[in-house]
Amino acid sequence: MHIFLEDGREISIPIDWFPSLRDASKEQRDNWRFICDGEGIHWEDLDEDILVEALL
Repeated sequence: MHIFLEDGREISIPIDWFPSLRDASKEQRDNWRFICDGEGIHWEDLDEDILVEALL
């Protein structure tokens, strides 16, 4: 998974860190939205939230 930050940095995170994302279908992984003014990502189909700050 790659996250591009507003300041130009890119974070690469192994999908294996998140078993629910790893085991999900492409369609489920593609169904995401930003939450909290862009502070996190939410996958509706998986009920999974990841805060960007936790990845830094």
